[in-house]
Amino acid sequence: MSLEKITEEMRSRVGAHSPIQKVIKFDFGDDGIVRIDGVSSPTVIDNDDTDADCTVKVSMENFIQIAEGNLNAQMAFMTGKLRVEGDMSIAMQLGSILG
Repeated sequence: MSLEKITEEMRSRVGAHSPIQKVIKFDFGDDGIVRIDGVSSPTVIDNDDTDADCTVKVSMENFIQIAEGNLNAQMAFMTGKLRVEGDMSIAMQLGSILG
């Protein structure tokens, strides 16, 4: 799955009004960034690498596994496959976006 496909999928899942009123950044390393700006109305989802309230660092492969339900996010965090920088309480709410 490409960065563009993930970005589009996020747009369809989040819609115009993010359930999380913060800026969240998914950092896929060399594969790029997906940023969800839940502060803006309507919500902006793009690939800009700007400051965020919470940054989730994960490989694109592991992100896809989590989104598809094949990898538990908590287990990925515990085993170091997923790292969170910033407000951990925001990361705990990501299930509402990732499904």
